[in-house]
Amino acid sequence: MSTFYDEHELAALGLKYYGKNVLISRNAVLYSPHTLEIGDNVRIDDFTTISGNVKIGNYIHIAQFCGLYGGDAGIEMEDFTGLSSRVVIYATSNDYSGYSMTNPMVPEKYKTTDKNAPVKLEKHVIIGCVSAILPGVTIHEGSSVGAMTLCNKSLESWGIYAGVPAKRIRDRSRNLLELEKQLWDEVERNC
Repeated sequence: MSTFYDEHELAALGLKYYGKNVLISRNAVLYSPHTLEIGDNVRIDDFTTISGNVKIGNYIHIAQFCGLYGGDAGIEMEDFTGLSSRVVIYATSNDYSGYSMTNPMVPEKYKTTDKNAPVKLEKHVIIGCVSAILPGVTIHEGSSVGAMTLCNKSLESWGIYAGVPAKRIRDRSRNLLELEKQLWDEVERNC
């Protein structure tokens, strides 16, 4: 038996939308699947947790043990993005300053300073293992984030970033844009 849901099981999950060639591990945890949108050619590996509003584009891989916590604000992963193992993305977070109470069991009226802001990974973004992305961050097109990096501010396009907090190390090659064009040409020819 495959570790991924088959087509009938995918249909029974109650996803808001899913496309073709979607591989979701039976060991992944999907809270509120009715808010999860998944495009074509997507793979979600073992022990990943996805909750809240999350939109996943096309040609995406989410490796083992990732956490995507979209809350109401939401997370969007555009086409050709990827998460290495143990990446966490938070579109919602408690306030750690002491001006607000914390944890999901406390009523919302006592957590008025929580941060809820959308997170977006634009096309061709890749995130290295054990990295964290905090609420309100946009990682602009083509950027890569090295292992164990903290993204607490938005990152500009076509850079290679690493560190705590993330710092731009150098520019990233745009060669993959030509490869994307070749892929789409091949897909078009095979339709």
